[in-house]
Amino acid sequence: MQASVGDRLLVHGRIVGQRDRSAEIIEVLGADGSPPYRVRFEDGHETLMSPGPDTVVRHFAAED
Repeated sequence: MQASVGDRLLVHGRIVGQRDRSAEIIEVLGADGSPPYRVRFEDGHETLMSPGPDTVVRHFAAED
């Protein structure tokens, strides 16, 4: 997985009824855009994240 600051992570819900969550990457801590990432969710919560297979990168340029 490769990402940059400003990209978004879309984390799919893992159980029935759990909604997808979106987080903005605010810092890339791995080499060459790899995890872990410091992210900020819609509610303002910030955390360190190493995304799993239930996560998709939405690159900033693709959102234009």
